Amino acid sequence: MAESTVDADLMDRGGVGLTIHGRRATITLNRPDKLNAQTPHTWQALREIGQRLDPEVRVVVVRGAGGSFSAGLDRRLFGAEDVEGAPGLAALAGRPTEQADAEIAGFQQGFSWLREPERVTIAAVHGHAIGAGFQLALACDLRVLADDARLRMAETGLGLVPDLGGTLPLVRAVGYARAVEICLTGREVEAAEALRMGLANAVVPAADFDVAVDRLADAVSAPPVGAVRETLALLVQADEMVDPEQQLAEERAAQLRRIAELAG
Repeated sequence: MAESTVDADLMDRGGVGLTIHGRRATITLNRPDKLNAQTPHTWQALREIGQRLDPEVRVVVVRGAGGSFSAGLDRRLFGAEDVEGAPGLAALAGRPTEQADAEIAGFQQGFSWLREPERVTIAAVHGHAIGAGFQLALACDLRVLADDARLRMAETGLGLVPDLGGTLPLVRAVGYARAVEICLTGREVEAAEALRMGLANAVVPAADFDVAVDRLADAVSAPPVGAVRETLALLVQADEMVDPEQQLAEERAAQLRRIAELAG
């Protein structure tokens, strides 16, 4: 896939960059002067990338330019009717409920595709990942943190809720009680603590950060693509499966599909 197949104007307005090398795509939040703060244009650009990525892409790395991963929602949107053609909170409040719901659902799609089993996604987090930044990291399958990373769910303290898909992976990673504490206190979770509580797969010194991300991306893209896809699908649904026998049946069905493909 060429970068030109994604709307360049939307990418520019969203402050999002995309590079593809072989089977790896790298998405970069590219508003370093604003600590990669996000707007609805950001989420629209992310959604379009997810819709247009070539099936040959096996791994996606999400990172931030400059000194932070993402400081969350662009503060200009608080109370604004409109910012650079994107709706602020006041504009959403003025919409009919069904329309506003549909708009937020569209924003959520910018994050939700990162957990689809077609590819492995890695959040490469350094500096601050606050609010929407934290939720973007949680949307990915894996998280590598530099030792200067700071995670914070700030929405509740601002009178809002995390609404970009972050609540479910947070509870799955750290448990209900810890998730309550993180969200309601809005405190920072430093990198070492994030590793202990299961929010990070690895924490590395800043000097080794890029190398660690590259190694993980290479490792997870090495197995046959069909096996990766089937395994991801099984793991995603395992958290939701109430009946252990049903999960066993899903494993059998997936394995038979793999055997049939390998035999063919």
